[in-house]
Amino acid sequence: MRVIVSVATSADGHVDDCSPARLRLSSEEDWRQVAELRARCDAILVGAETVRRDNPSLVIRDEALRAARERPDIDKVTLTRSGDLDPAARFFTEGGGRRIVFSTRPLALPAEIILLTGENAAREIVDTLASRGYRQLMIEGGPQVLNMFFDKGLVDELRLAVAPFRVGEAGAPRFDMPCGMLPVDSWMAGDTSVSRHIAHRDETLLAEAVEESRRSTPTHGAFRVGAVVVTLAGQLFKGYTHETAPHNHAEEEAIAKALAAGARLEGATMYSSMEPCSERRSKPVSCSQLIVKHRFARAVYALAEPDTFVRNRSGEVFRQGGVEVTVIGSLAPLVREINNHLI
Repeated sequence: MRVIVSVATSADGHVDDCSPARLRLSSEEDWRQVAELRARCDAILVGAETVRRDNPSLVIRDEALRAARERPDIDKVTLTRSGDLDPAARFFTEGGGRRIVFSTRPLALPAEIILLTGENAAREIVDTLASRGYRQLMIEGGPQVLNMFFDKGLVDELRLAVAPFRVGEAGAPRFDMPCGMLPVDSWMAGDTSVSRHIAHRDETLLAEAVEESRRSTPTHGAFRVGAVVVTLAGQLFKGYTHETAPHNHAEEEAIAKALAAGARLEGATMYSSMEPCSERRSKPVSCSQLIVKHRFARAVYALAEPDTFVRNRSGEVFRQGGVEVTVIGSLAPLVREINNHLI
């Protein structure tokens, strides 16, 4: 299950001020984009304090977004130690999705109550929802709830919106950027600065490569492949098949961007949605040879290249070049689906 955190802060890192009213941090455009992100998720989780203080409905109201979902209403999840939740809160009374409450004690609420049994509540919550078939969980809320998932290394993606003003109150709650999150995109949503970050771990980075492959136009002469290069310094460069030229492969697109930026590639990792080629008809140097040439330390991919065009021998190239290979087959069905015009 993919875990996505959405958080908005002031320019000095605060998620609220010290006043009783909730501080508005997002522009209208940012709110619209967050609603679109929510609509792509199966469930949304907020802490009990957010339920008490903000009384959110967490309902998708845009009819176009509802129509695009498998089920119109998103499921709602919260967690509580005290059990202090009002059954009349909008969390429980609005929307047609499931309501799930993770609690350390039995409760009488209009929701499914799941008792937490151990000290690692964040892991229990993620594992329980994943076992029930949830594919994407969005988490919003205060620093305490967000940090419990970050601290256990359970967050795959962070969407951070920064308002164009400062709070300047020492006692106001704040959110500090956790370690191990790599920036991949940034843009403006009205006057709000938004950035997207992903976790620095193999599954998340490979999933990013798979998503990048969707940008490639289907053709009968090439697979749709996405690639992500991560350097030892934490720099990230992405590419996809035919991004800048009709014969370019995803890996060489990403490598070209890294070289243009002056990045050091020795010791880097190449994440490819499909196994890098070992032989190609259009150019004399294959992608696996490029990876060895630039002294990458690792190559990670989801699906071995089918013998549609040539027989791939990248494993031999990598062994001879001292490149460690990792295959994460759980993402292979997605790669096959994206390439169903050829596979």
